[in-house]
Amino acid sequence: MEFITIILIALGLAMDAFAVSIASGAGYKDLHIKHMFRIALFFGGFQAIMPLIGYMAGESFSKYISNYDHWVSFAILAFIGAKMIYESFQIEKAAKNPAELDTLLILAIATSIDALAVGFTLSLLDLPVMLNVAIIGIITFVFSIAGIQIGKKMGHIFENKIEMAGGLILIGIGFKILLQHILA
Repeated sequence: MEFITIILIALGLAMDAFAVSIASGAGYKDLHIKHMFRIALFFGGFQAIMPLIGYMAGESFSKYISNYDHWVSFAILAFIGAKMIYESFQIEKAAKNPAELDTLLILAIATSIDALAVGFTLSLLDLPVMLNVAIIGIITFVFSIAGIQIGKKMGHIFENKIEMAGGLILIGIGFKILLQHILA
């Protein structure tokens, strides 16, 4: 069950990068394959690094909150999910070329901030961190490439719905964690 949970977390986290990738593909038709891989590498890399940082921070606090860690995990995932749902109504076309390094760095950080908090949650759930961050990074990498391709072909049709789905997935996982601890 833990593997399914991390896959769902990774899918939820990848939705930000996926939505931005769709917008990038739609807004900049002349993105070449090297640009596509650069974008995917940045998004996947940051989505992997941020939960690792959050995990390390969480490890130092976990002993202090072990009695109510399930509530903390639920609150973090529910907040991130609700924020993603809210942001799904705010998506606008990017004003800068996403393949430029300064823009790409900002986008990669912006789409991976939520992963920092999820890393904190991973430390509370006692899940194997390196495997989890690798899964998160790989799924985000693949979704970023797919997003650019979809954006080139279909434009902005789905991007806000994708962001909303990611938020709902994270809220659902938060409820699952909470219910497992309450009913155990």
